[in-house]
Amino acid sequence: MSQDDPRTLVSTEWLARHLKDPDLRILDASWYLPDAARDPRAEYEAAHIPGARFFDIDEISDLRSDLPHMVPPVEKFMSRMRAMGVGDGHQVVVYDGAGIFSAARVWWLFRLMGQMDVAVLDGGFPKWQAEGRPVEDMPPIIRDRHMTVRRQNHMVRDVTQVSSASKLGDHEIIDARSAGRFRGEEPEPREGLRAGHIPGSKNVHYASLFNEDSTMKDANALRSTFEAAGVDLSKPAITTCGSGVTAAILSLAMERLGKSDHALYDGSWTEWGMFPTVPIATGDD
Repeated sequence: MSQDDPRTLVSTEWLARHLKDPDLRILDASWYLPDAARDPRAEYEAAHIPGARFFDIDEISDLRSDLPHMVPPVEKFMSRMRAMGVGDGHQVVVYDGAGIFSAARVWWLFRLMGQMDVAVLDGGFPKWQAEGRPVEDMPPIIRDRHMTVRRQNHMVRDVTQVSSASKLGDHEIIDARSAGRFRGEEPEPREGLRAGHIPGSKNVHYASLFNEDSTMKDANALRSTFEAAGVDLSKPAITTCGSGVTAAILSLAMERLGKSDHALYDGSWTEWGMFPTVPIATGDD
């Protein structure tokens, strides 16, 4: 059982105890790769944790970008949260339908926007349902609440900054994709991308941070997993993945270890893999 922390990760037991708290806001942030053939909004409308709002990762993003679900402008984030009745003074709990997957991205996004009282539900909706806890199919009653946003620019990196970190070796760049994609042995799910990884990066597949029931490992096991991949946790870290979703799972895991000097490469491999001027590495190099 993970130790409950309303700023990183809370258990289904914790959420059940606090379900009726007036200042609790629950977000269903389910999102899946196209090959999963799942419709997260339809699943939310069929059944969700009582009071949950649906957080659309693809819509609450920077739609001016050609890259998927990039960080939205501050004004857009604020207006969407107000429309969802999420604001100052709220404790936010984010979950998804996979266990821990896209919920971590929304946790990171809230942290980027300066919101600290946000946690991921450990084990997500599958664990909640498996335990026979309540669900509903009705949308919640929304009341406006203003949100004060203070964007934490140090928590995000662009391709130029990551390229510099790769050359200088002054950060640990940690890739959450599978070993096959990291080594360039498996095709990328998005067309037109080169195969491989950012030179100098280390591979920690996001799934290696979980127990068999899709809950996150405890701190000692998390630390061992990073260290087994050759990650020096004393160095500042940049997390990356395919499109900036599972990279946030690495960020969440490091925050669980008390490590706060981490940033996320928002464009991730979707950007790096199509950028002709940046180098790639293959194999275990």
